[in-house]
Amino acid sequence: MLIEFSVVPVGIGSSIGDQLAEVLKIVDASGMPYKINPMGTVVEGEWDDIMKLVKKCHNTVMKTGERAITTIAIDDRKGKPNRIDEKVRAIEKRIGKTLKK
Repeated sequence: MLIEFSVVPVGIGSSIGDQLAEVLKIVDASGMPYKINPMGTVVEGEWDDIMKLVKKCHNTVMKTGERAITTIAIDDRKGKPNRIDEKVRAIEKRIGKTLKK
């Protein structure tokens, strides 16, 4: 399964880089395949592992603030491993060129 999630601290000002760095340390330490983008993080893994990871990230942000908004999008497809890379490659094949990453 793939998920894209973001955790946004609310009420701490316009710079949230320090809090996001702490979240990404947790994601990196999880050992699950992931990719970051300017609006969130995509992680590939099993349901329970991913949900445990998102909860840990959310709780970490809550330690330094009064409010956090966590958004999760799930793409669950049976029998398709390594989708974190294969989905992009499939589109690139259709277009005929490598896309920006």
